[in-house]
Amino acid sequence: QVQVVESGGGLVQPGGSLRLSCAASGPIFSVLDMGWYRQAPGNQREKVATITRAGDTNYADSVKGRFTISRDNSKNTVYLQMSRLTPEDTAVYYCNAKIADYGLDTKDYWGQGTQVTVPS
Repeated sequence: QVQVVESGGGLVQPGGSLRLSCAASGPIFSVLDMGWYRQAPGNQREKVATITRAGDTNYADSVKGRFTISRDNSKNTVYLQMSRLTPEDTAVYYCNAKIADYGLDTKDYWGQGTQVTVPS
């Protein structure tokens, strides 16, 4: 089965940095768009950053200039480099990947989530 696995979450002090990783595996023909979303307690899930297979990126206004999304297509992996973190960045971060299987059926897959905590 296709799956996506996230790693890299943790606790960091305000102003610190952290890099999240998410790798897709299984019977994959091609990984298309990928992205990072986050959800804080009591809040709805919001889009943080997305990246196409060609490398075109899009960021939420709240993270522009601080976060960088990138990908390695040879490894089916997407990264989120987070810098100058603030308590407002505290949330569970989820990886999303649009994946085509060998039958060329395209479906969105979600990671299990990884906790990022920035204390105030």
